Amino acid sequence: MTNASKFRCIGFLPFVLFGSNVVAEPPMQTPAENMHAPSPIAPTPVIAPLALAPAGLVRINRVEPTIAVDLRYATTRNFTFRALYPPDMPALARPSVARRLAAAQTFLRQRGYGLKIWDAYRPKAAQEELWRLLPNNKYVANPADGVGSLHTWGVAIDATLVDSEGREMEMPTDFDAFTPAAMMHYKGGDPVVRAHLFILQKAMGRAGFYGFSKEWWHFVSRDWKQYQTVPEIQFATPLQPLPTETPLPGQTPTSSAATEDAAPAKAKDPSR
Repeated sequence: MTNASKFRCIGFLPFVLFGSNVVAEPPMQTPAENMHAPSPIAPTPVIAPLALAPAGLVRINRVEPTIAVDLRYATTRNFTFRALYPPDMPALARPSVARRLAAAQTFLRQRGYGLKIWDAYRPKAAQEELWRLLPNNKYVANPADGVGSLHTWGVAIDATLVDSEGREMEMPTDFDAFTPAAMMHYKGGDPVVRAHLFILQKAMGRAGFYGFSKEWWHFVSRDWKQYQTVPEIQFATPLQPLPTETPLPGQTPTSSAATEDAAPAKAKDPSR
């Protein structure tokens, strides 16, 4: 797929530069309520341990060891209440993305903060499972639409802010909060949350990331157009699909794919 065809497939790019079209200056942004409590049951992950790291990706914490990693899809603390990754799944990204994260981390550490990665490269099989569990473009990108999730390209990062001891700072919402409070532009009145989100966005903006209007934690590398989805890789053991016993957020018996109203209302989100 050429860069031009990628743009035609995506339509309007649903990411925004921080500040007045300047990557280095993020606006102030969103409030808060924690999402759901984690499930007490940890089912078998849908993604088996990787036999080898996919070609073209690097481990983020080998590029910058001080970046904390807590992949939420390796736990039950996500909207599916299921572990989709194995517990030892590494946080992987394109080398250029990992270098940008290292630059953001340097900026934050100089100010007593740091990054924690909630999601990075996402195997296509995991994206397919997310879509199977919740086939609604308002929440999950369709892996078969020609673009899918930019996480499967290795160019999207979900991250939050931690202090110098690695403790998560108060932010607008928890991960995977499908509520207005998760919007990038902060509408709440808590000055602490506002300050935390501002410093995170400023660090990521300076390092060359775009933000996504509906998820304050979601960032995409500015050079994403240079890449495509990571080719299919071999897993150590076969993948085991998870059952769907209960409806998930936004899911109904007649649920169908919907057009995502990212950034301007007509835009589609190819990145989730």
